[in-house]
Amino acid sequence: GQIALHNILFDTGKATLKPESSRELQLVIDVLKADAALKLEIQGHTDNTGAKAANQTLSQQRADAVRDYLVKTGGIAAARLTAVGYGDTKPVAPNTTDDGKAQNRRVQLVKK
Repeated sequence: GQIALHNILFDTGKATLKPESSRELQLVIDVLKADAALKLEIQGHTDNTGAKAANQTLSQQRADAVRDYLVKTGGIAAARLTAVGYGDTKPVAPNTTDDGKAQNRRVQLVKK
């Protein structure tokens, strides 16, 4: 049901996808095209650096950016994709180390 994508990259504090994200996103497009019934929730997550409200907004913007890419570049129907930002509310590692923070900054796909 779910997978974390760690090769979806953004500049710090921004929601613009970096070009090197296209390879990973193409794999998602391929999976969605192979299974026309598949619907996904695109989840944006941040570490706990900065203000909670800013992290919430940034995580939503990043999830939206991934959804928009899949729709515009991949031709995936927008109705199959929802984008939700969770900010720093669902860490997968402690935010006490750089490695832990890096793990928490992620885009996750969840089958709906």
